[in-house]
Amino acid sequence: MKKIIRLSVVLLLAVAASGCKTEEKGSVSPADNSGTKAGVVKAVYPDMPPYPNEEDYIDKKTGEFDSDGFSEVFDVWWEEKRSRRSLPEGCMESLEPFFASSIRQFLTEEVPGQEGENRIYSPVNVYMALTMLAETVEGDSRQQILTLLGSESLESLRTQAEQVWNANYSSDGAVTSILANSLWLDEGIEFKKETLDALAQHHYASSYWGKMGSQELDERLKGWLNEQTDGLLKEQASGIHMDDNTLMALASTIYYRAKWSGEFMEANTREETFHGSHGDIAWDFMHQGGTSTYYWGEKFGAVHKGFEESGGMWLILPDPGVAPEEVLLEDQVMELILSGYLTGDKWENQKRLVVNLAMPKFDVVSNLNLINGLKKLGITDVFDPDKSDFTPLTEQEDGIFVSQASHAARVMVDEEGCIAAAYTVMAAAGAAMPPEEEMDFVLDRPFIFVITSDSGMPLFAGIVNQP
Repeated sequence: MKKIIRLSVVLLLAVAASGCKTEEKGSVSPADNSGTKAGVVKAVYPDMPPYPNEEDYIDKKTGEFDSDGFSEVFDVWWEEKRSRRSLPEGCMESLEPFFASSIRQFLTEEVPGQEGENRIYSPVNVYMALTMLAETVEGDSRQQILTLLGSESLESLRTQAEQVWNANYSSDGAVTSILANSLWLDEGIEFKKETLDALAQHHYASSYWGKMGSQELDERLKGWLNEQTDGLLKEQASGIHMDDNTLMALASTIYYRAKWSGEFMEANTREETFHGSHGDIAWDFMHQGGTSTYYWGEKFGAVHKGFEESGGMWLILPDPGVAPEEVLLEDQVMELILSGYLTGDKWENQKRLVVNLAMPKFDVVSNLNLINGLKKLGITDVFDPDKSDFTPLTEQEDGIFVSQASHAARVMVDEEGCIAAAYTVMAAAGAAMPPEEEMDFVLDRPFIFVITSDSGMPLFAGIVNQP
């Protein structure tokens, strides 16, 4: 049976206002879009050649495979894929500080009442939402976002955002990795069309009108989110409501589907003990053995399980007595997961040997409030109505600010693969050297996972304290 990985992320940012309306010319309203309230500006997604189906190149009469024909089509597909996922020199390096700092912040932040709970965060999803937010603000409000995201100007951020989007977008039949963005605008407010155009061009974001606070707009937004994520977040999306003080909501999604490059056999799954943060529990563990690379560093060991024609999943096990949060604060683990040390000899502590992987099936969910974390990361003005500057978006309202920023996520792993989803709302002792030939890598205590795309970017990062 083919193993399918399904990952989806939803981010929703809502902007509210507390001020007076003023006159604004040169802006856009529903009537300016041929009277429709369905879409103001529609983003255009790129076409890409499909992954060739091997069965189409088998002669039904003779059973012979047309290898030349297949290779010709495959080469076209591969060249396009290679060109899209290849990041310009220095791009990933400029993004690593944001990925590292935000992963640390949102996975290690102490939250009263949530000690020992599972936690999941999507760096790429939050990155895309912040790039959209940067388009709608200026002054210190924009500069704080640019600084966190490692860009010198809005123009360089636009280029970087396009590179990230294209490196992680795929709809070719082999790997599905769909990033979708949208704006939801209050029909009573005039918004600047040049900003909406920039969001469509550089961030692939479509714009929609509606009456904020109405059930109709809430349902349309929920429908869009469910459509983009194949319904994986239907329960989470059901609670969405924009009140009548909301001027705009930014929504960002990622839907990812790929096959395991090596299958877990269901016959090898058996019940064992997981030593969780809330006590020991009997749980189903999947087992798989084979030659693999084992990595180790200060306070942790790690293996990497790949996806076909895509990225993979890092599985990071802290040393006994070491908490996952402690490992995440070490530079070594970030260097491993963000710098692409999957092959070669760049990572000093690695060894090729037989690894007997034992991995629990899990279904983990978490809800994160991002406001405090973003403030600690340096983004503060957008949350303050006296300091935020949303004039690139509209000048018809004063005191516009982001009033909410929450992130919910779910990841499920079993023999057939992984299903993961995330939803975000922003309103306006070193491991010992392994044995010589063979080792057991048993994830039977709290561990870290990071799901990366084939570009090496982290789509999901999480701590499993209890499967």
